[in-house]
Amino acid sequence: MTDTTMIDSVQEVLNKLRPFLLRDGGDCELVDVEDGIVKLRLLGACGTCPSSTITLKAGIERALLEEVPGVVEVEQVF
Repeated sequence: MTDTTMIDSVQEVLNKLRPFLLRDGGDCELVDVEDGIVKLRLLGACGTCPSSTITLKAGIERALLEEVPGVVEVEQVF
C-alpha cells in the first residue's frame, strides 16, 4: 500500500470515528503516516481529557489496526 493510499484509508476511518469525538467536544487531526505509524493530534476536549490515551489506543488505534493494512501503531503528537 502506498503512503498516499494509506493516508486516504486512515482519513476514511477517522471520518467514521469523528462523530463520536465531536459528540464529546473533541476531534483529531492526522499529522502524518510514517512506516505504518499514524501520528494524530487530539483537539478540543480530547486534547486535555484524562481519558485521551484510552481513546487513542483502545478506540482509534484499534479501529485503524483492524481496517487499514500496514498500520502498526498510533502515536499522539502535540
